[in-house]
Amino acid sequence: MTAAITGMGLLTPVGRGVEEVFHALCVGKSGLSAPPAGHPAADSVDVGGFVPDVDPRTVVSGPAASVVDKTVVLALLTARDALTDAGIEVGRDVDPGRIGVIVGGVGGLATLEAQVLARGDRGRTAVSPYLLTGILPNMPAARIAIEHGIRGYSSSIGTACASGAQAIADGLRLIRSGDADVVVCGASEAPLFPTFADTFGNARALARRWPDPTAASRPFDVRRNGFVLAEGAGMLVLERVGHANARGAAGYADVRGWGATTDAHHPTTPRPDGSGAAECMRRALASAGLAVSDIGYVNAHGTSTKLGDVAETAALAAVFGTDGPPVSSTKALTGHMLGTSGVVEAAASALAVARGVLPPTYNLDEVDPACPARHIRATPLETEAGHALSNSFGFGGQNVSLVLSGASTEKKRNG
Repeated sequence: MTAAITGMGLLTPVGRGVEEVFHALCVGKSGLSAPPAGHPAADSVDVGGFVPDVDPRTVVSGPAASVVDKTVVLALLTARDALTDAGIEVGRDVDPGRIGVIVGGVGGLATLEAQVLARGDRGRTAVSPYLLTGILPNMPAARIAIEHGIRGYSSSIGTACASGAQAIADGLRLIRSGDADVVVCGASEAPLFPTFADTFGNARALARRWPDPTAASRPFDVRRNGFVLAEGAGMLVLERVGHANARGAAGYADVRGWGATTDAHHPTTPRPDGSGAAECMRRALASAGLAVSDIGYVNAHGTSTKLGDVAETAALAAVFGTDGPPVSSTKALTGHMLGTSGVVEAAASALAVARGVLPPTYNLDEVDPACPARHIRATPLETEAGHALSNSFGFGGQNVSLVLSGASTEKKRNG
């Protein structure tokens, strides 16, 4: 069984909404920049992927607005967009007990840092009584459920950079099991604050010494020297195809299959031979009931790290051989939004299939000889790809692959 994508909510460094984001990914509009003046992470990163500031008081009401983490704010905004895009009002279009919500992300660590510093400066009375509900990782999902009256399955996912893709996989599983007709799933991340950025910087994992910030993220390029930390949120509405047809909803595409494996190798580095990622892709194909030759596009995890890009390329070669499908990484423009990346990239893969346009990898001036593949470079590739594979790999050896296919709903939605 597949699940139809009937709604999308995207808020990324390259824009907000389906049209703005996909257009940017195709034409090469970068969302990367030096930190804005006065930004808390200005001393911690040379370049980042920033979304516009949002006043939390316009999103969350009451005293909690003063400590609610940005991850919650972004999650609420994109969930609203996704449900509106799908044309779903809970209680009218779906039974409140038959809709679930699954959201990935690391939680409200920026809020925790701010409160710890406040306690250190002004003592224990400075700690907000709303701190706990500001930082718990389940709060994005819980607040989405509260706002929309969602009374079905609810969960938070913490599989590092694979968490957004894992949320989509779990949403498909929920629909396949018959436990839900609709699932809002995705991720929200706001990692651009000092301590979190500093840990990556001190590990020498971040891109550095790029006079042009838009050139800093360079997946598979021989000159890459780290990833660009970015913030953002993405939510998809997955829907049982029969349910979507019954209410006359149109689908962008289907989530057809998923795979998940664990490297069991190292806390931060992937298996050099990519064997864990390769098995993950094979499981996704098996879940979708497809052959290797059916995949017409791969949206790679492609973060611009030296080890990660090489391991993923080895995994692709192990699965698809030396003449595999076209490959690109959209992180060249968005930066690495951690768990959110998997959601945005699944959306981009779905739109690529629906529209017959594959976004390229920008900044790929010279392919690293250790990363051979059919890279899409500089310009979009127009092709009829009926099925796409989207990869997300996270610290701890967490691997998730999703298969996106053409919409099976009676009404199709290409825009």
